[in-house]
Amino acid sequence: MHEAYYLHIFVTLLLVASAVAVAVKWIRVPYSIALVIVGLIIGLLHLLPAIELDPDVMLLVFLPGLLFEASWNLNLKQLRFDWLPISLLATVGVAISMGIVAVLMSRFAGFSPVPAFLFGAILAATDPISVISLFKKMGVDKRLNVLIEGESLFNDGTAVVLFRIILTGALSGVMATPLALGANLVIVTAGGMLVGLILGWGASKITRLFDDHLLEITLTTILAYGSYLVAEQLAVSPVLAVIVAGIVMGNYGSRTSMTPSTRLAVNSFWEYVAFAINSFVFLLIGLQVKYELLVKYSTQIGVGILAILLARVIIVYCLCNLAGLRRRWKIPFVWQHVLFWGGVRGALSMAMALSLPATIAGRESIVITTFGVVLFTLLVPGLTVEPLIKILKIRSNDFTLDQYRALRGELMSINAAGEHLDSLRKSGQVSDRTYEILKSDLAGEALVLSRQIDDLHLSNTALQQIELSETGLELLHLRKDRMALYVREGRIGEESAQAVRAKLDAKMLYLTEQEAQAVKVECTAQPQPQSIDESVESQA
Repeated sequence: MHEAYYLHIFVTLLLVASAVAVAVKWIRVPYSIALVIVGLIIGLLHLLPAIELDPDVMLLVFLPGLLFEASWNLNLKQLRFDWLPISLLATVGVAISMGIVAVLMSRFAGFSPVPAFLFGAILAATDPISVISLFKKMGVDKRLNVLIEGESLFNDGTAVVLFRIILTGALSGVMATPLALGANLVIVTAGGMLVGLILGWGASKITRLFDDHLLEITLTTILAYGSYLVAEQLAVSPVLAVIVAGIVMGNYGSRTSMTPSTRLAVNSFWEYVAFAINSFVFLLIGLQVKYELLVKYSTQIGVGILAILLARVIIVYCLCNLAGLRRRWKIPFVWQHVLFWGGVRGALSMAMALSLPATIAGRESIVITTFGVVLFTLLVPGLTVEPLIKILKIRSNDFTLDQYRALRGELMSINAAGEHLDSLRKSGQVSDRTYEILKSDLAGEALVLSRQIDDLHLSNTALQQIELSETGLELLHLRKDRMALYVREGRIGEESAQAVRAKLDAKMLYLTEQEAQAVKVECTAQPQPQSIDESVESQA
């Protein structure tokens, strides 16, 4: 009976999540926010029995899957390009945020120092899942997407480490000095990253031994959860271990050891894992809210909201402009508005709050205040960031580039339809007369689209560089995949392959930079692009 009850709840939540996913196709609300709203309605109307959210389940089952999927898809080259602002926001920013929130909660919300600092560490972790999904839908600049996603991933690790250090001190009655706290933070952080690096590299090498998408999906699953468990056992940061393992596997292992078809299968698996986990987490957030307790702690929640907003203003505008003193890391001022408003909180903050032992003074106030602040950030910034992006006009691609990509996508679909029609004729499924009519229609549409694309190329020569870069990158990835295949088949030695990969990597880096530069150009004349080899050699 006990097992049947949980199975019933699981299936019900899955049905609700699926219904919400279908509904948001027509309602312009981010999927994760819609789930929270539906969870609130279900909880308010008592449509489902109370579901207790076990923090151990969230941290051990949900968190590694979410972290690995996000880091697997994070572009290392783009992350490396903006390493300074991301590092500042994820380390110094977390410490400043924790301090400001702790001081304000202690002064205006009646929190004693230890609960105040615990609360500050809990809310230092951002979780902008809804914002990132919105970025992808709206075509926001990839660099802004990497900034907010990279900060979120790494500040999760820093926030969890600070939370655990403070909690350990509170339980033992011996609080660490600022110097000892900093040293401990460095050791735990570096240890977690080292664990992730070693395990990610090892898993990448193991993947070369076979080509089976089921085995490789299993290996990435072991890597995601195994790196978390190993780091836990070694008393280093499990969050950073998973993040680094995912980045290594996604940027190195998947490129050098997996065939394109296998990588596609692994991508699909982790995309579904993230969808399923996010569905459950955000529904459960809504179901966990206890309205009478939110009213009871409304003053503390109000102070907490003002505290995190003030802290966010300070760390975003100060640290981004500090990094921007070097032109390479300059972040547009309008982007800083989105970084500020897009720093929503989510499941990790709730899990940390719920994991507090019952012996911690003020536990109830910390937990309920955290719930209230998380709910505010999900419903207010989460629902208004899209209008903010439109008001600030920070879509990454101007109208010309949007139009060009739409035309190119339509032309590709016509060509695919033509190839399918050819196969139908070859197999005898359509008559020659039907084939000629449909083929002529497709050819006419393709000709119109080709002329429109040519006109756009003439009006904005930056589009030619973008097309060259994107197509060139695709071909270089194919060449690297083929080199990995030749090594596995024994046609070429590893040492020779490494030399070829280094040359291909140089070309890929050049094309990535050229594409980023061309995207920023707005209808201005550009010199005709030279060959990739000539460009790389001239830079060398």
